[in-house]
Order: sequence, then structure tokens, then C-alpha cells
Amino acid sequence: MVVKQVERKITKIGNSLGVTLPQEVLHHLKAQQGDDIRFKLEEDGSVSVKKFKELNLDVLTDIDQDFLDGLQDLFENYDDTLRNLADR
Repeated sequence: MVVKQVERKITKIGNSLGVTLPQEVLHHLKAQQGDDIRFKLEEDGSVSVKKFKELNLDVLTDIDQDFLDGLQDLFENYDDTLRNLADR
């Protein structure tokens, strides 16, 4: 369900192309300057944008690194599925 659509033109930024993000999009993402965002490229050609939050692994000092890497991979690849299950 689309609540609102926002359009922007692709512009030249140095030797690259870029798109600026309007304040209302940043507010919706709860993002600000310096934050990381992640683009998820879908097979149907669509792209989703999310604020990227690095997992704080400092509190997990006694857990194997391979397990932590697998856990991070799980969240990166199945975040939407896990959120949908949590909403049930």
C-alpha cells in the first residue's frame, strides 16, 4: 500500500550520478546525515531503501564469530520475512 510517492531527478554529482533525498523521506527512514542506508535490488526491478543499522556485537563476547556472521547474514537476507512473522 503506497501512502505517498516522492519523485526526484537523477543528477550528475562529480563523476557519478545521484539522487538527493528530501527531508520527508529522511524523516520517514529516521535517517540523518552520516547514517548508512541499504538498497535492496529485487528480481522484479524494484528497489527498496532502508536505514542500515550495524548489529552491536560487542555484548556477545563469548559467542563464536562464525555464528555471529551467520546471524548477521540471516538478518540481512530475511529481515522482511522475520518482521512479517513477528507481526502475526
